[in-house]
Formats: sequence, C-alpha cells, structure tokens
Amino acid sequence: MAINTAIAMKAKAHNVNGNNGCLSEGSTESNSPSPPPSPRRHLQTGISQCRRRIRSKVQAHFRRENLTAGIFLRWNIRYLLLLPLLYISGLIMCVGPFSALLQPSLPGSVYRSHELFAKLWPDIAADNSTAIELSSVWKFKRRLKMQRPCPNSTARQHFAMNEESSGPNGYLIIEANGGLNQQRSAICNAVALAGLLNAILVIPHFEFNSVWRDPSEFRDIYDEDYFIATLEGHVKVVKELPDEVMERYDYNISSIPNIRVQAWAPANYYLGEVYPVLLEKGVIRIAPFANRLAMSVPPHIQLLRCMANYKALRFSSPISTLAHKLVDRMIEKSSRTGGKYVSIHLRFEEDMVAFSCCVYDGGDAEKLKMDSIREIGWKRKFKRKDRVIIPGLNRIEGKCPLTPLEHRLGWCYVVWDLITIHQFI
Repeated sequence: MAINTAIAMKAKAHNVNGNNGCLSEGSTESNSPSPPPSPRRHLQTGISQCRRRIRSKVQAHFRRENLTAGIFLRWNIRYLLLLPLLYISGLIMCVGPFSALLQPSLPGSVYRSHELFAKLWPDIAADNSTAIELSSVWKFKRRLKMQRPCPNSTARQHFAMNEESSGPNGYLIIEANGGLNQQRSAICNAVALAGLLNAILVIPHFEFNSVWRDPSEFRDIYDEDYFIATLEGHVKVVKELPDEVMERYDYNISSIPNIRVQAWAPANYYLGEVYPVLLEKGVIRIAPFANRLAMSVPPHIQLLRCMANYKALRFSSPISTLAHKLVDRMIEKSSRTGGKYVSIHLRFEEDMVAFSCCVYDGGDAEKLKMDSIREIGWKRKFKRKDRVIIPGLNRIEGKCPLTPLEHRLGWCYVVWDLITIHQFI
C-alpha cells in the first residue's frame, strides 16, 4: 500500500514535470515530494530580451513621433515668427520711404534737366521767333491784394500798465541765425517774446555764418532808429546793454547764461521755464533763436509780431537806395513790354543744396563737398541712425532746389505756354 502510494506520487510528479516540457536540473528520484522545478535560465533570459526589444521598439516609435512633432512645432513657431516680419518688411518696402530704392529709375528721381533743356531748346527758340510779340503776354493783369493792417487791440494799454506797475523784468538778448528770411522771423519773434516776458529787448545779433561769411549787423540791414521808435510804448528796445550789466559779465556777452529753448515753444513754456531765470539773473540770452516761439500766442503778443514785421522793420538807407535803383533800371530796360518785367531769385547756394540732401550731376566731388558742408554746419545731424536720406525721393517730392538751368528752363516753359494759350484766344 505504501509502495503503491509512492509510485503514484512519483508518477504525478513525473507528469507535472512532463507538462513543463523538461526536468529540473539535478533532480533525482525520491520518495519525498519536491517543489515544482524552476524554468530554465536561458528561456527566462530570452523572454526578457523579447520584452526589452518590444519595449525599445515602442520607445523608439514614440521617440520618432515626438521628434517629428517637435520638429514640426519648431518649424511652425519659426513660420509664425517669420510671417509678421515678412509682412512688416513688405509694408516698409512698398509704402515707406524705402519704396524709392526698389524703383531707382522712377521719372523725375534723377537730375536730368540739362538733357531735357538740350532737347527742348530748338522748339522753344523756334516758337520765340514767330510773329507773336511777347508783349501780348502781359494782357492779363494780376489783381494785387491789399495789405491788411495789424489788428487793433488794447496791447498798448496792456504794456503801459506793466511798465507802470512793476517795470521791466530784465534784458533779453537773442541771436538770429540763418538767411534773411529766418533772421526777419527771429526778430519778430524776439519782439513778441519781450512783450510776453515784459523784458527790455537788446537789438538782435546776427550769427556769423561760415558759408556766407557775412559780417553784417542789424544796423547794416535795417533802420535801427526807426525800429526802436516804432515799438516805443509796446516794447522797449535798446542798442546795447548798460555798463553795470556788461561789467558783471566782464564785457563778454557770451558769458551771459544761454538758455536752450525747444523749437516752436509755446507761451506757457517761456512763462514757466524762462521767466524765473530772467527774474533771477536780470538778463538772459537765447541762441540760436530761429523758430523758437509757437505761432499760437495771446492776441496782444501776436500784435507785436505783426507790428515788427510790417511796420518796425524797414531796410537801411543804402539798401533802400540800391533797391530803387535796380527797379528803375529793370523798368527802363523792359521798354518792349511797356515797362513790365519779371524778377527771378536764383537762390542756389551750397548750404541750401547740402541741407536738401539732393544729388545733381557733380559725381563724387559733389558728394564729398556736400558731406563736408553738412558736417561743418549741422555736425552729426544727418548721420543719426533714425534719419533716412533718399535723394531720388526728395527730387520726386519737389524738395530739391532749382539750379540756374532749371530756372531758365522753367521760365522758357512759362513763356512757351503763355504764347500757346494766346494763339487759341
């Protein structure tokens, strides 16, 4: 019975091992029961390697997908960043000032007046030789505009009350720069500013220009005594500072504090920033003074501006005498047209051409000369990073000064057109 039981257990163990497909290593037949044998080591290793290969394939697949997605995302971000830049650059190139660079050969962007004049001159000369007299050009007369007087106001009473109540607050010195027109504007603004600050105006000084080299003073161009007398009762004007003031500054006007004022400064700026300095120092200097007062000022200040421009400023006697002589000579020489004449101011100067940044037909020599004038007159103003200079665009927009040849060509156009119009009347 025991033997049969042992055999049965051995057979059962054999069957179990047989189901596993192999015997346990080192197993021996025994009557005692034993635990089921462990699987072979090489089979377990093979399964682990299979699992690792499957896992690595899955991970590689995910890595490839992540890499593709990352590249795609990075390219999308680049495109998203690039598109606005392309759009903005397109706007700048097509609409902004760089548009002229794309089309450098636009009509009128290059100085070619000498070529145009050579082509048109035979036709112009032929038309001028016809039987039609140039005197017929003056058939249509221009109606002259009447000059309106400066507006009436209570300005005289206003300034008289200021003088009686507190007296003047100090002395105002200004330095007018630029050409005749800018100097005249600066003088008118100086008169208006003296009234605004209740200051005594010293006869304006003129800046010595390195290009024109004109040493003229106020009295050389304008009638100084007439200027002072006309403004009497509105603004007090003196020819020089008193000795006690000059002595305080060692008789050197440049030692007087100079206030740098922004362009087109309003009246409130002068009352808030400049007026306290005038009260403290008793004398102030503003240099340069071109375009340093806004156009919008109180009515009684605007009256001073008007009075200075249309009444107080009168040319000096030598200039007035020469001007009358020139006008009489022009009338006398234009006897063929009944004493009528045309006057053209050929204002074509080096500094004006340099400031316009226009290009003519002078080549490299012209460029070097204009760059030198800009450097002397305006330092590094034209070399700022935010300043874009396109000579072709300046010419298209009509910002280039006319050369004497262009003036002559323009006058020929005028005469030619007037004669042509007369033929159809």
